[in-house]
Amino acid sequence: MNRLALLFSCSLSVAAAIAAAGCSGGNDSTNSTQPPAPAPTPPPPAPPSPPPPGGSVAPTLTRSVFMSGLSGPWDMAFLPDGTMFFTEKCRGLSVRLPNGTVNRLLGMSGSSGYASTAGDLFCLGQSGMHGVAIDPDFANNRTIYVFSASNLSINPRTNRVLRLTVAPNFASVSGRTDIVTDIAFKDQANAVAGAGAHSGGRIRFGPDGYLYITTGDNHNATLPQDPQRLGGKVLRVDRNGTAAPGNNPPAGFDGCIYTYGHRNVQGIAFRPGSGQPFTGEHGPNHSDEVTALVAGGNAGWDPQNRPGLNCPDNYCGYAGNVSTMPMTDTTRFPNAMRPSWSNNGSSQGMGPATFLAGSQWRAWDGRLAVGIMGGNRLEILELDAAGMAVGNTNAGLPAARYRSLVQGPDGSLYIATDAGEIWRVVPN
Repeated sequence: MNRLALLFSCSLSVAAAIAAAGCSGGNDSTNSTQPPAPAPTPPPPAPPSPPPPGGSVAPTLTRSVFMSGLSGPWDMAFLPDGTMFFTEKCRGLSVRLPNGTVNRLLGMSGSSGYASTAGDLFCLGQSGMHGVAIDPDFANNRTIYVFSASNLSINPRTNRVLRLTVAPNFASVSGRTDIVTDIAFKDQANAVAGAGAHSGGRIRFGPDGYLYITTGDNHNATLPQDPQRLGGKVLRVDRNGTAAPGNNPPAGFDGCIYTYGHRNVQGIAFRPGSGQPFTGEHGPNHSDEVTALVAGGNAGWDPQNRPGLNCPDNYCGYAGNVSTMPMTDTTRFPNAMRPSWSNNGSSQGMGPATFLAGSQWRAWDGRLAVGIMGGNRLEILELDAAGMAVGNTNAGLPAARYRSLVQGPDGSLYIATDAGEIWRVVPN
């Protein structure tokens, strides 16, 4: 891919050029004093987790409002001492210290009150600043990562993953490096929805030490199955944005692609014990899905060329039903990864996902929590050894659009909602 050298101005501690490159190319850093250490060698696969303690007794949940007055909180990430980084879709990146102090670190275009702003970062439609992840070696390199829409590239604009260094006093960030620069962004509205739709945007480090990045199909019919463009995919890269070993994409695919054929993945979590990644994914007018990922796998979404369907702007994703426009098309792709769970054949905006871990969760220890945004509920999935759902339970929490789910270092579940709150849910 071609390198793109661009100059951007912002009030980071030192302004400099960011030389951006595609996922399969190199990258250059800005204000980086030392490159991060390479990601560790992936450990051998662990056996499936043993049955959790607690028998069939579910926990009793106590919910409190941890933060309020936020604007579109999108994601969270914790340090062991309880320090919490969080993003707001149209504002930027902040951190909440254990004593309750909130420092505004990196604002987007039009934001105020932040230690620095980046004028190229913006929000539009469903897109903006999305996921945040903490480097596994943060104690030594003080590095975090965020996913955001950016106009450093134009015609079209793109989504990017930024690497940042956090100041010792948690009051600012510096050393911005854009490690993945060419994630597909829906730059123009089309007949099915407005600009900025279906960007994905969750980022998480797996237990293998590599960064997983979820992306969306942009309402573009050819994108999910495209071997080179990075929309409708799950990417797996090292800390410099270079393709991780073992991704196993088919011949001719960008090496960063871990799985493809996705619609709009906004949840990814790793099963305790095995480390296998599971995604939570928006369905069209049917079939939200949870899927256990396999390196090089095809999730089977292909919203193009559907005989007999009326497909506005050639996007067939909303034109059919579970039979004529399936979320996982095993007719076109017999080897597609089968979903672990489908949301009762309906689409209610499945988004975030996390595994619950610890004896405090009783019968839910080791189960997968998934947030249903349009359905306004939290589902708890019981998975068998093969990763297939054998039962699901409504957690019984208040109705809300569940945007992010993260288990904190205290063992509680933290939930960001579109209404501007972050909840703390304690199991008893």
